[in-house]
Amino acid sequence: MSDNLKIAKKGPYKINVEEGKMYSWCTCGHSNKQPFCDGSHRENAPEYKSLKWVADETKEVYFCGCKQVKDSPFCDGSHNKL
Repeated sequence: MSDNLKIAKKGPYKINVEEGKMYSWCTCGHSNKQPFCDGSHRENAPEYKSLKWVADETKEVYFCGCKQVKDSPFCDGSHNKL
């Protein structure tokens, strides 16, 4: 884990996504628009970039908040080990 990585939340963000829409998941934890990227990594964690994801259907998903996940961008329970 990089020194610049910030745990945004020790749990997931439940989000309703729309089919065909692209989402930019924050990988560094510094965004003020969690769980999505607002470009804060450019100043606070330049080694990170957002992860682009396109919803394959309209549904409810759980985006990772701790940024420790192995299967980005979705919560896998990694926050339980923090």
